[in-house]
Amino acid sequence: MIVPRTRLLLWFAFIVVPFATIGATVPGALEVSAALVALFFVAVLVDALRALGRLDGVRVELPALVRLQKDRPATLELRIHNPEKIARQIRVGLAFPAEIVAEDDRTALLPAGAELARIEWPVRPAERGPYFLERAYLEGVSPLGFWAVRASQPLRCELRVYPDLFRERRNVAAVFLRRSDLGAQLQRRAGQGREFEKLREYLPGDSLSEVHWKASAKRGHPVTKVFQVERTQEVYVIVDASRLSARPVRCASESESGRALSTPTFTRHSTLERYVTAALVLGLAAEQQGDRFGLVTFSDRVLSFVRARSGQAHYDACRDRLYALQPQGVSPDFEELCSFLRLRLRKRALLIFLTALDDPMLAASFTRATELIARQHLLRVNMLQPEGAAALFSGSAGVETTDDLYRRLGGHLRWRDLRELAQVLEQRGVRFSLLDPTKLSAQLVAQHAEVKARQLV
Repeated sequence: MIVPRTRLLLWFAFIVVPFATIGATVPGALEVSAALVALFFVAVLVDALRALGRLDGVRVELPALVRLQKDRPATLELRIHNPEKIARQIRVGLAFPAEIVAEDDRTALLPAGAELARIEWPVRPAERGPYFLERAYLEGVSPLGFWAVRASQPLRCELRVYPDLFRERRNVAAVFLRRSDLGAQLQRRAGQGREFEKLREYLPGDSLSEVHWKASAKRGHPVTKVFQVERTQEVYVIVDASRLSARPVRCASESESGRALSTPTFTRHSTLERYVTAALVLGLAAEQQGDRFGLVTFSDRVLSFVRARSGQAHYDACRDRLYALQPQGVSPDFEELCSFLRLRLRKRALLIFLTALDDPMLAASFTRATELIARQHLLRVNMLQPEGAAALFSGSAGVETTDDLYRRLGGHLRWRDLRELAQVLEQRGVRFSLLDPTKLSAQLVAQHAEVKARQLV
């Protein structure tokens, strides 16, 4: 497609309009004015014909897959192929989605004699998820600059925007760096384990449950089994992506250095956004501690299940399952979830739930469903602290108006209901915790470290 440029309109205003006026008003100037106007139109027509081939052979290329991190600047490398190796000025446009902050178009000068040119395109993702660039739009300029020839080409570039774990990992740096025991070596932990190590002769005081009866029959004397503490445990993070995960939560902002700002500011994130980030950070911590990390996501059904393993490839697989996860407008089905876990997980594991139970019906459903798995596995249920849910006389904020009074009373009732739920779950061996949205990742890592240190799994 060929379209006129601003230069053509300006020259038309400076040449055609004045000479047409002169030819019509000045006697004897009609022939000269008509010749000049005709000459201008011939130049414009020739320039249009020469503009038709300005984009011949030009091809735009982007990587098939680009991995980005939310809220962190990055650069896309755009390649422009110029097989004819002639000097051109090309304007390239990309239709970025609204969640990717970037310039809509950029201008590139293709030098003579070069078959390939590169453009660095700065971008800044604002939201997590998968995005696609499907077309590139090109614009070339005619030799005289009167016309612009435009074309589009198909692209296939996927932009995967992952959560930004930089600040979260910085908050739990002590766990990753093991600052508390620098120079120390891993040793076997004391305690009664479940992992078989060897057989030995029976000693007085050994429990009859530890006697290996088949080996004793073969050897003709009692033989005892010796166990060691399992150093590798299975940790599953179970992420709720149902309707309540779409609720916004308020998180305190930090400076780029990781320190708290002198004037506290708060940003709004969805609950699921905090779940996803914390789950990935916990996966890194479990890997560093030598445990196997697994993942379950659910809503009214189980959305994905990744069996616990270790290694970078496994962590990448978990990350790819989480980065595109979005809240769904359905209620969670805890009965189906626990039935699924009962059938799939045979070995005892630590199950860390990230969900919301401030709805009484959901809390009752969850309490009933966990009876299927509470005896076999160790359950830790975590929920983000609801804004305003606190004991009536806690906190330093005073009550100044009637609205403040009713707001505090409502928060107290929610806090009381959650405390009663925690007591009911505690009787079933399930610990329920309210966590700070800003410190969720660090608190989950500390929770996992406590379970591992106490050998509860």
